[in-house]
Amino acid sequence: MQFRELGDSGITVSDICLGSWLTYGVGVDTANAKACIDRAFDEGINFIDTANIYGKGAAESFLGEALKDRKRDSYVLATKLFFPMTDTDKGLSAKQIAKQIDASLERLQTDYVDLYQCHRYDDDTPIAETMEALSEVVRSGKARAIGFSEWSPQNIRDALAVPGTVKFVSSQPQYSLLWREPEEEVIPLSEANGIGQIVWSPLAQGVLSGKYLPGEQPPADSRAASDEMGGFISWLMQDTTLEAVQKLKPLADEAGCSLAQFAIAWVLRLPNITAAIVGASRPEQVSENAAASDLTIDPALFAKAEAIISSVKADYR
Repeated sequence: MQFRELGDSGITVSDICLGSWLTYGVGVDTANAKACIDRAFDEGINFIDTANIYGKGAAESFLGEALKDRKRDSYVLATKLFFPMTDTDKGLSAKQIAKQIDASLERLQTDYVDLYQCHRYDDDTPIAETMEALSEVVRSGKARAIGFSEWSPQNIRDALAVPGTVKFVSSQPQYSLLWREPEEEVIPLSEANGIGQIVWSPLAQGVLSGKYLPGEQPPADSRAASDEMGGFISWLMQDTTLEAVQKLKPLADEAGCSLAQFAIAWVLRLPNITAAIVGASRPEQVSENAAASDLTIDPALFAKAEAIISSVKADYR
C-alpha cells in the first residue's frame, strides 16, 4: 500500500480509500460490511470516507460501531454534509455546519473527524459564512482539515478568496477513464493551491471492471440490475461504451493485472490524486482494489487505453 499527503494538510493517507456510498449501513449486510472494514485494515488501507446523507446517518452509525475498538490514530476518517437530512436540515449555513458536525461525531462515536467536506456547493449561503463556520469546526478540534466535493472552479476560487479562514486541502470529484472533466480546470487549480484529489467512482460504478457486457443483461447481483442503485449507472451502459471497455482487457492482461486494478492505477498516475475511493460489498473486492496501489504500469498502455475510450466518447451529461 502506498501513502500520500492529503493536499497541504500534513495528513498522510493510503492512496486507496474505502468508501461507504450505497453500501455500508444501506445495501450490504452488517457481517459482510464489517468483514470489508477488517480486510481494508489488513491490506494497509487507513482512509475511510462516508457522509451524513448515506442512509440518512446509517453509514456513519455502522462505521461508529465497526471502528470503535480500533485506536483512533490508526485510521483517517472523512465525512461530508450538504444534502437534506430532514425537510429543514440541509445546506452549508453556519447553523447547519454546527449542527451536522455534532450529529456526525455522535454517530461515528468519535471526538473528531480528520476531514470534513462540503458534499456540494450551497448557492443559498454566502461563501464567507460557510468558510467561517468550517474554520470554527477546525479551530474547535472537531475536524483536522476541510474539503469539498464537486465544486466548480469558480466556487473554489471564491472560497480561497475569503480572508482569515482555514483553507481547503481536498477536492472530491468524479474521475475515471470514462469521466475526465476534472483535468480541465479543477485539478490544475487545486494543484496550485495545495488541494489534493480524493476521487470517487474510479471504476465508473463498476463499468471499468469489465463485468457488464454489450447486448447482455447485467448480472443479477450487480449495481446496474438494482432498482435502487441502477439510476446512478444508466448513463454508462451504452453498448458503444461497454464495447470500448472490453477492448481494454488485453491492455490489463499485458500489464499483469485485472481490468479494475488497471483502471484504478490509471487514476492514481497523476501527482495531484491523493486517493481513489473504492466501494466493496465483499472482502475479496477490497483486496483486489487495494492491490492497484502497488502497480507500476507502462504509461504507453495507459495512452492506448485513453485512445480506445476517446474514440467512442459519448455525451454523458
